[in-house]
Amino acid sequence: MDFIPEKINEYCEKHSNVESEALKSLNRHTNVNVLRPRMLSGHLQGQLLRMLSSMIKPKRVLEIGTYTGYSAICLAEGIVEGGELITIDCNEELEDLATSYFKEAGYGQTIKMLTGDATQVVDSLNGKFDLVFIDADKESYVNYYHQVFNKVNTGGYIIVDNVLWSGKVVEELKDGDKETQAILEFNAVVQADDRVENILLPFRDGLMILQKK
Repeated sequence: MDFIPEKINEYCEKHSNVESEALKSLNRHTNVNVLRPRMLSGHLQGQLLRMLSSMIKPKRVLEIGTYTGYSAICLAEGIVEGGELITIDCNEELEDLATSYFKEAGYGQTIKMLTGDATQVVDSLNGKFDLVFIDADKESYVNYYHQVFNKVNTGGYIIVDNVLWSGKVVEELKDGDKETQAILEFNAVVQADDRVENILLPFRDGLMILQKK
């Protein structure tokens, strides 16, 4: 995931909005106490998600892949008054941690966390969304994309994380590397889909941003 030199990354962080106290605390807690802390969106990506959400001004947001809740809090900052964010994760052990920080950040009533298999949970959701953020198991990316597409309003956005997969997308594919294969397939599906406009940003581990026509 480290495509940008550390000093450049540090410089960018110093010249970006600082984390809120709740996000700073969650960042620290995740890195000290939770397995695979690199899954956290973190300072720069969190600020980008916050700014994108603030520009879009969504009424309803769907997130697939909560982890400890950092990205959900960032996305919630752009939601219009009375809006909601639904976030889905399969790890019930992190639910209490995430929801406690949603409350600490002031979004306890805005963010609703659902636990379970996202491929099943998404189908049970009613209504449409203005913004969807996908950051979960990579082998299901294409399925998630197809599942959420008709739930996104025309003109709405889908943002997908980890689409460069530590640079493996441009390396020779190794036998049995199902995750890289899944990312390659997802990127190809998006690029061939004339129902969207898309840009793949070489930001952190790669962000695909799509707008539904």
